[in-house]
Amino acid sequence: MPWIKVLHIATLLCWCASLLYLPAMLLTGAKGQEGASFDAPVPVLLRFLFTYVATPFALLAIMSGTALFLVGQITGGWLVLKLMAVSGMVLCHVLCGALIVRLEQAQRRFLVPASGLLAIASATLMLAVLVLVLSKPFA
Repeated sequence: MPWIKVLHIATLLCWCASLLYLPAMLLTGAKGQEGASFDAPVPVLLRFLFTYVATPFALLAIMSGTALFLVGQITGGWLVLKLMAVSGMVLCHVLCGALIVRLEQAQRRFLVPASGLLAIASATLMLAVLVLVLSKPFA
């Protein structure tokens, strides 16, 4: 079980980092900075990071977390709240993908505030998960 926990924490860290990084890159792409130091356009980089980095890490984090509470037979009221927060993170992940599609289609209206709100929501949900896991209220 310790290796499942290590896998879960490592993949969760990478997924959370990507959930914070993608909205920041969306902000850059939405502002249309042409003098960027990237060789590839921002929408292409965003699509690559979302598809080949963030999504696999999200899936691995969810699968390893599921394995953790099945193998370890973990229960408690805090777990329900944690799963609700993780569901919110999944929703933020999906919304990030939708904003990337809007950027690719050059629909930049409301992209800047939506990206900012997405980053704030993601960070808040990550903090909620961290607090719930460390304090385990309602155990």
